[in-house]
Amino acid sequence: MSDRPIRVGVVGAGRNTRTRHIPGLRAQPGVEVVAVANRSQESGEQAAREVGIARVYEDWRDVVRAGDVDAVCIGTWPNMHCEIALAALEQGKHVLCEARMAMNAAEGRRMLEAARRAPNLVSQLVPAPHTLEVDATLEKLVAEGYVGEVLAVELQGAQGRFLEPEEPLHWRQDISLSGLNTLNMGIWYEAMMRWLGPAREVMAMTKIAVPRRKDAGGAWREVRVPEHVDILARLGRGAVAHLRFSGVTALAPPGEVWIFGSEGTIRLEAEAKRLSGARRGARELREIPIPAERRIGWRVEEEFVNAIRGREKITRTTFEDGVRYMEFTDAVARSAASGRAAEVAAL
Repeated sequence: MSDRPIRVGVVGAGRNTRTRHIPGLRAQPGVEVVAVANRSQESGEQAAREVGIARVYEDWRDVVRAGDVDAVCIGTWPNMHCEIALAALEQGKHVLCEARMAMNAAEGRRMLEAARRAPNLVSQLVPAPHTLEVDATLEKLVAEGYVGEVLAVELQGAQGRFLEPEEPLHWRQDISLSGLNTLNMGIWYEAMMRWLGPAREVMAMTKIAVPRRKDAGGAWREVRVPEHVDILARLGRGAVAHLRFSGVTALAPPGEVWIFGSEGTIRLEAEAKRLSGARRGARELREIPIPAERRIGWRVEEEFVNAIRGREKITRTTFEDGVRYMEFTDAVARSAASGRAAEVAAL
């Protein structure tokens, strides 16, 4: 497909799809967004008017089956990711799937197996975006021994707001839609894997502060997705990590990571997209300059299109890495439920 147009169909034109993926795809030469299906015909028509898509389907399966669709962009809630991705790959379509990958690791593995059966097709997950500009520099620093042996990691992903007991049930709190995903745990763990590799074992404690909330229809629903989770993890390379994700720690500092090693320390401030560090003998941290060419940032749609055209391979994010973060999510849930440590399954 190095020359001819790439025609994309969208299943689930939510906010992120409308504001990022569709404009990002259209910005690539020779790419057309030709069809859309949403949860209802009405919402699909509204999305089509908003972003200028000519064809609206009531059933997402018609997008996947359409003969003039080469690739499918999946922007639904996680409960539909696996089914749509499997159908698209079966129909010979490239797949760009919104994060989180799936409801659980079993679904993620099914998606990976389907992708491996179709090596001629591109399969990409939307990456954790919040550290993209610092990832290359942080990876390089760790790999080149700036901190020496990584010994301990402190990661905080608090949302910094007060608990609102009267708020309706958000889809991210609905386990039937979001699966075992909890707060921003998945995107932080995905980013951490880029620098330090995957975890091998976790011990988790969670808290659900508001046990029941009303859904969009006004019915009371049990909340089964935690609003706070603390995790101790043993990484594959031997370091111990403490990870905290919370929707109840109001006025907490913005998300940050500390990497402590035998020869140095690195601090990542996520909102500021800033790194600072110090090596043995220094008395304080100093900002680590990040060259402009290393602040790569968001290029999801460009990477997807380039991969289809054979110009590069997917790195942010592969289905393999998606399964790795889903296995971590599953292990955290098992540990929290049992009160015991849980192994993180490896690929």
